Amino acid sequence: MNGSAYADKSLPLRLADFETLTDALDYAALGSSGLSFNKASGEVAEQLSYSRLRSRAMAFAGTLAAAFKRGAHIGLVAETSADFVTAFMACQYAGLVPAPVSLPPTIGGHQGYKAQLQRMWEAASLSAILVPERLRAIYDDVVQTPSAVLPIEAGAWANEPAAPLRPWKQGELCYIQFSSGSTSHPKGIVATQSSVVANCQAITRHGLQVRDGDRAVSWLPLYHDMGLVGFFIAPLMSQLSVDYIPSSEFARRPISWLRLISRNRATLSYSPSFGYELCARRYRGEPLDLSSWRAAGIGGDMVRDSVLSQFAETFTDTGFDPSAFVASYGLAEATLAVSFAPLGDGCQTDRVDAVALRFDDDVRKASPQREPEKVRNFVLCGTPVPGHEVRIRSGLSNNLPERSIGRIEVRGPSVAAGHYNEQAGIISLTDEDGWLDTGDLGYWLNGQLVVTGRWKDLIIWHGRNIWPQDVEWAVQETAGKQVGRCVVIDASEHSIGDRIVLIAECRERGETAREALRRELARAARVATGAPVEVVLVSPRSLPVTSSGKLSRSAARTLFLNEDFPSQQVPA
Repeated sequence: MNGSAYADKSLPLRLADFETLTDALDYAALGSSGLSFNKASGEVAEQLSYSRLRSRAMAFAGTLAAAFKRGAHIGLVAETSADFVTAFMACQYAGLVPAPVSLPPTIGGHQGYKAQLQRMWEAASLSAILVPERLRAIYDDVVQTPSAVLPIEAGAWANEPAAPLRPWKQGELCYIQFSSGSTSHPKGIVATQSSVVANCQAITRHGLQVRDGDRAVSWLPLYHDMGLVGFFIAPLMSQLSVDYIPSSEFARRPISWLRLISRNRATLSYSPSFGYELCARRYRGEPLDLSSWRAAGIGGDMVRDSVLSQFAETFTDTGFDPSAFVASYGLAEATLAVSFAPLGDGCQTDRVDAVALRFDDDVRKASPQREPEKVRNFVLCGTPVPGHEVRIRSGLSNNLPERSIGRIEVRGPSVAAGHYNEQAGIISLTDEDGWLDTGDLGYWLNGQLVVTGRWKDLIIWHGRNIWPQDVEWAVQETAGKQVGRCVVIDASEHSIGDRIVLIAECRERGETAREALRRELARAARVATGAPVEVVLVSPRSLPVTSSGKLSRSAARTLFLNEDFPSQQVPA
């Protein structure tokens, strides 16, 4: 059996015109579309039609309703599996608030994961956590009440008593999403049924313009907003079939993602830039047909146009159309999507003078004669989704004109209810006028939003702007395979911007070769910034990441200042 089993579109298409997630599943269950969980080899591990998902979720919901009071917060270990989506929807029918959490690392790092899980447990006031049976021992060590660690498999509850269902109504709670911005202080973002429906309308009607015959493929983790909302809830809201592969399998065999798109003639799929980069690096010419892929979305991190160009060039013989690229901007605090680039336009960029950008928040277009190393290409992330407003403000709270960088603020029905606090309950994320300060920086160009970075990551050195990603990208292009991942941080503890440090993962162990690499990276960083940059080489897999897999500059800075990196000393 393969993923093509879900091809019947006899059910009239409805694009998120529902009041709740359970309403959406009740309707989708009338058709024959559904979810397919695949191995990297291409073998289907399990198929779950929306009809079967509904019946399984409702049966499990009765058991959960008997075990927990309405409104209880329930952690769900978000394995890419039928068990997870069943438990998530069971919580919707039972009037419980699911809080997806990441899986433990496959190799090492269990102590750090347990500490992070404990912080999530406390931050969201979880009543219980549902985990795959094979992982129970890991969670028994963390949760102080062992009886609160329960199986996520509905079949394990078969003999437990059941109670009447009590599904969420319009405007009530939906789930808790842990923001990926911090692992030391996780923030539980509370989404409502209304905010989720509003965002799914924006995604399906405006951003991707879902149509009959569409099919999605995803490797994105279901504990992250782009995976959960973008490739489970939004497809559910539009009766789309989805083919999944686990994120861990994608990391090992990235071409398995493209193979699944090719095999099932998928039309919609998303990835952060690094996913496209992995595929371009690992491709060895195996036969693929990517001509069906009409919306190749990019989100979840800063969009790198060079990576997308490399991907398009690598896969030109597979029928991939570069105009399918769709840059977008979003964040968990706005449920997911804030803006989408127009479909069919591909990746549009603004070629700017990177040197001028160091000294001024007004963005200047680079002249055709400007040296490549002094040019920065910013990707246009499109217009705000309908019904939502975006403004760009200065520190003086003024709305800024086109080509002036400021803080990005969002207002609209997709903004989450707030973040959960054990003492205060749900604390609003917005000001009194409903505006959410995203913490991101950007500017307007021809009515489209251009994102330039995070406010907290921007380094001010002697009155000049240093954009960390500029340095990181320049270094990676210079070093090639010698350097894995890298981050740039402001390592000043008591003053601003007088110590800039590049921390780079390096496999090289010879002292002479390491010193030569340090000098080479320092030169590349100096060209990119015009400022002195200290280079520190650490061992592979040392740099911390957020729950969504992005490198965390703030966590790296903390590790560096505390001298906690395991390999800051050069091996003998």
